[in-house]
Amino acid sequence: MATPISTIPKIRDALRATFRSGLTRPIAWRQHQLYQLARMAQNEQELICDALKKDLGKPKTEVLMAEVGCVIERAVKSAEQLPVWAKTEYPEVADWQKPWKPTLYKAPRGTALIISPWNYPMILTFQPLIGAIAAGCTAVLKPSELVPTFSQLLDEIVPKYFDPNVYRVVNGAVPETSKLLELQWDHIFYTGNGRVARIIASAAAKHLTPLTLELGGKSPVIIDSAYDIDLAAKRILATPDARDKQDELIKAFQKHYDSFFPEGALDSPLFGSIVSDLHHKRLTSLLSRTKGEVVLKGRSDASRRRFEPTIVKNVAEGDSLLEEEIFGPVLPIVPVDSLKQAVDFVNARSHPLVLYVFSDDESVKQQVVSETQSGGIVFNDTFQQVAVGELPFAGVGESGYGYQVMKHTYDTYTQLRSSIDMPREAEPHLAIRYPPHSEEAVRALTAAVHTPIPSSRL
Repeated sequence: MATPISTIPKIRDALRATFRSGLTRPIAWRQHQLYQLARMAQNEQELICDALKKDLGKPKTEVLMAEVGCVIERAVKSAEQLPVWAKTEYPEVADWQKPWKPTLYKAPRGTALIISPWNYPMILTFQPLIGAIAAGCTAVLKPSELVPTFSQLLDEIVPKYFDPNVYRVVNGAVPETSKLLELQWDHIFYTGNGRVARIIASAAAKHLTPLTLELGGKSPVIIDSAYDIDLAAKRILATPDARDKQDELIKAFQKHYDSFFPEGALDSPLFGSIVSDLHHKRLTSLLSRTKGEVVLKGRSDASRRRFEPTIVKNVAEGDSLLEEEIFGPVLPIVPVDSLKQAVDFVNARSHPLVLYVFSDDESVKQQVVSETQSGGIVFNDTFQQVAVGELPFAGVGESGYGYQVMKHTYDTYTQLRSSIDMPREAEPHLAIRYPPHSEEAVRALTAAVHTPIPSSRL
């Protein structure tokens, strides 16, 4: 059920009033909210699994591992580490400035808007919220309308664990989101695609609202022909690879696919569904227009939005499979003759969210690091980087900007508020700044202009 549009400004105002009341400031209060989030995820796990099974066909084990478990673990860890994160800092300064008490306060930004996607709706809704809670912000959660069962569930369970004047769910589609974006927020956190991100960024610009944009796009995989092709295939990777290894790679994919899904993935409870009829048709269209060679043809069932993994080799520039983020189990393989050609392929496109490289050669790794740009770079795997909570997750360019995960999410919602406290006793030392300036005062005030610059040469 969509949230009545007329109530959306009132919801924002209530959350802002709560923030201004100071309720969210105490560290112990924030820790309790983080533990409440962990309790919600733990206590309601069966309902969450059922909802994501209905919306996405997601296997229960995947939901518990990649969505529910991550929320519980990161909420608890954030609560435990919060006193350190939020501690006021006193930077090291020159001795003559120490009496000024230079200080960095950790201040919450205010009231946040979190707009989350459909692909990982649990973790990508609550991971940003973890940071907002930890920082002392209030927040509206706007889950995706493409996962209606899950979104409705959030509307039902979130008020059981949180004060609705502090954290609130707003459901709906374009009209409701448009109303949210008309309002001023202190931070907007959006995860999704570049087209919608531009709409959100334009709306935010009217209020000079800071943004975090976690976007998608195509994340290529470079496979060194000297790498263990069987292992690379097992770890589920994508384009591009070495030209003379295509067939070996395809055989390895077929081998591991048969191992994972002996009866195929069409009816397997271990393999998810496509999110909507529209997306199923989009995938079918992409495949129908490819000029590549379909070498592992998966079955599909439009009535159930099912789509088995499909591999296409010899995909060339301009192919339909390279037009946009696929968001489905279709793997295009682009053959290249050299590492340089692979790097050029990556650099000719928008900067990816993640670049994957399969190689044991340190020189290959270093060349890719130094000659490409991406939000992250992962060697010899395609998923486990998200398990490292100490590493920031972020895009660059078309794949977004801003950081998240654990402390990095906390920092997103935190303003570093600089301060000094000038003592009265400092007045004699400050006298030189007042006009009229003597020659001695001018020399002292402009001393930095005469700073010695070390010699250097290339």
